[in-house]
Amino acid sequence: MSIRTQRPNIGLPNMASSFCFALHAHGLVKKPSTQPHSHHLTTLLSSTPLLKELQKLPMRIDVSTALISTALKKTSARILDAFVDSVFQFSDQELLPSQSNFRPVEEIGEAVTVQCIEGEIPIDFPEGVYIRNGPNPLFGALQSTESVFGRSSHTWIEGEGMLHALYFKKDAQGNWNISYKNRYVESDTLNIEKTRNRPTFLPALEGDSPAILAAYFLNQLRYGKVNKDLGNTTVFEHGGKSYAATENHIPIEIDLFSLETLDSWDINGAWDRPFSSHPKRAPGSGELVTHGVDGMEPYFVVGVVSADGKKLVHKVDLKFKRNSLVHDIGVTERYNIILDYPLIIDMGRLMNGGSLVKFEKEGYSRIGVMPRYGDSYSVKWFDVEPHCTFHMLNCFEDGDEVVVRGCRAHGSVVPGPDVGQDKFEWFSKGYKPIATSEKNSDNFTEDGFLFSRLYEWRLNMKTGVARERNLTGTEFSMDFPMINNNFTGLHNKYGYTQVVDSIASSSCGMSKYGGLAKLHFDEQDNKISKREKDSIALIKMDYHTFEENQFCTGAAFVPRNGALEEDDGWIISFVHNEDDDISQVHIIDTRKFDGHTTAKIGMPQRVPYGFHSTFILKPAQC
Repeated sequence: MSIRTQRPNIGLPNMASSFCFALHAHGLVKKPSTQPHSHHLTTLLSSTPLLKELQKLPMRIDVSTALISTALKKTSARILDAFVDSVFQFSDQELLPSQSNFRPVEEIGEAVTVQCIEGEIPIDFPEGVYIRNGPNPLFGALQSTESVFGRSSHTWIEGEGMLHALYFKKDAQGNWNISYKNRYVESDTLNIEKTRNRPTFLPALEGDSPAILAAYFLNQLRYGKVNKDLGNTTVFEHGGKSYAATENHIPIEIDLFSLETLDSWDINGAWDRPFSSHPKRAPGSGELVTHGVDGMEPYFVVGVVSADGKKLVHKVDLKFKRNSLVHDIGVTERYNIILDYPLIIDMGRLMNGGSLVKFEKEGYSRIGVMPRYGDSYSVKWFDVEPHCTFHMLNCFEDGDEVVVRGCRAHGSVVPGPDVGQDKFEWFSKGYKPIATSEKNSDNFTEDGFLFSRLYEWRLNMKTGVARERNLTGTEFSMDFPMINNNFTGLHNKYGYTQVVDSIASSSCGMSKYGGLAKLHFDEQDNKISKREKDSIALIKMDYHTFEENQFCTGAAFVPRNGALEEDDGWIISFVHNEDDDISQVHIIDTRKFDGHTTAKIGMPQRVPYGFHSTFILKPAQC
């Protein structure tokens, strides 16, 4: 079949006007007739890139019926690309000198043998892979855009995922061979931008509301998705396979040894929505419990995956009335633990000129206890004090009570300040050490609203009463908690966290972790101030502090081979020295926690600060 057509008489001023009215219909801009932007947009639409694309439209198209749709899509894609290139100006976000180790690095290529080791790696340290995920912007920096719609920017959590892996292997004589490798998580969206060799996805989280709405609209039209698939937050293992995850997408399977990206994991087509960054393996069954938060209803869905990872055995909509951006989920022997706090995604607020994501500090918080395979009606909800808790340390059952422990703050680091506020000043104030009143040790000043303390909720399943308290004091802020994973969902006596250096974090406007803490849940702290001791019984803690200007990320607990006690093992973590710009991996004996470091392993290149890690034991077949 042949089609004869003339080049369409589009008319750039008419196209500009029509586009403005279309955006107005979607709430992107005010009426063009009352706003000078429409003339500005017409001028931009008449610029060279778009005009060249329109001139490429053929005078005659001879195609078969089967190719018509493809031809039209390609033409439309070129016009949309030209429009974005004409209207939106990308620019790199600059970093301060104190933020230098948040800069991305290049892929190192083949694995590099590590020779520089201070101390000795213990003989009973297990063989395996220590692997950490984190953001590593593809083109050297996070991006911002300027346009007639305003400004939008990628936030600090939005760089493309890069995996950093340290391989621990023994030779036939029992000598350690250590090697390092890094590699991008090659999501579909990363490959799109790599192919084009330039930023193309418009930032769609932080900025002026018209710019965010325009980014939503145009990213969806061009790529079929609003945001990039980052894969930058965690790494987890299930059913003998390893995955990189971020909760705006489904997990991405990786080859643990080559770090090659394999495929997205939708559980054989049964999971069709975002997937938690922190799924939990249920004690006993080995099933994986997850949740997915989405921008459209259903807002919050819980899933249970079989122990072998091949089947979704349970999936249920919890019928949330708001879109809570919940990062973590918990498990006990019988229950799934659901957090619901007022970090809210609200398209209505965005349409009215506000932020897409906002921590509504006057909003409500609650915790749900859900039978493993329950539905929305089976969840027992407990109202609790408003909070923001990105990370739970552990949950377990204790008689009639379900105990939930996590790192709780009064504000959220995501997405940051409202439009118009100074971002650096906002984060700097948030990270400051907190001051407490004489009457109430939990009464925070305006500064320090990001200060995070270990917290405990005791939820009585019979009476419906929730008891809550701080477990740690005001000396140190802490987050990124971890335990011996063999005790996930069970009563545990010990936990560990990264400790925030509040002064360094406030000075640079980004979080830096200057030490580690070991938590003794069954022992009381006898060193706390009289004021705090009178108000609440805090737990004992041991500290491991790094040298000045050294900061860690991605700490994980590694159990000793053949260990019989819960705390018999090591903490392993990437540590960066900002004075000499050298990165290491530290191994710390958890039974000699405040003592010297067992081993320091020098990295062949700088490792930027990142997010979560895990230690995956060497598979039997290897």
